[in-house]
Amino acid sequence: MNEKKYSFITIFTYGLVLFSPLLFLRVFQASSSQIIQLTTLSYFIGAVLMIFYRIKSQSFELEGRKKSLLISILIGIVGIPASLLLQMLILQIEQRLLGQSVASQNTQNIVQLIMNNMIFILATTIAGPIMEEFVFRRAIFGSLEKRFGFILPALLSSVLFAFAHNDGHYLLYAGLGFLFCGMYRYSGRIWTSIITHVGMNLLVILTQLAIQS
Repeated sequence: MNEKKYSFITIFTYGLVLFSPLLFLRVFQASSSQIIQLTTLSYFIGAVLMIFYRIKSQSFELEGRKKSLLISILIGIVGIPASLLLQMLILQIEQRLLGQSVASQNTQNIVQLIMNNMIFILATTIAGPIMEEFVFRRAIFGSLEKRFGFILPALLSSVLFAFAHNDGHYLLYAGLGFLFCGMYRYSGRIWTSIITHVGMNLLVILTQLAIQS
């Protein structure tokens, strides 16, 4: 599978997954609990499909410069506290300079859905981050990096990543997206940024659940 076909089918699959709750509501007239369960299932199907697309696709140029597996895993693990520190720093900048609330509406909505049905935690901490890394880091950033270098594709990927979350914290999500792009490019392995993204989401969600309870 060439780069263009890979990027298109990956982004298209992501779009189908995002709109799946609307399909479940309108077509199947599912209840709220059923929608959460079906959405979680669609997230995992989307993640599995994207892993399959990765296996069938050509390697990008930056993946030809990949670090060893051990180094890549260690970078991913170290990236978890680094991403949390970056998150706190950007939240302070947003609060002090832009007057934004530290609270994330996107996170609060996710926590509420999880409290309604705990199975949704699997979608937000595992399947969701996997899909986002394949879409925003590999399909968008990775496919453009060879032609345009690091900065422009990383900015484009990070801005789109921020708008996809759509809760007003655009600087926060763009900053995190830029970090994930850097990790992917440095290691040459998309699983490096996936490890960090999954770990970060898991810690943030568990912390918010503890606060709520």
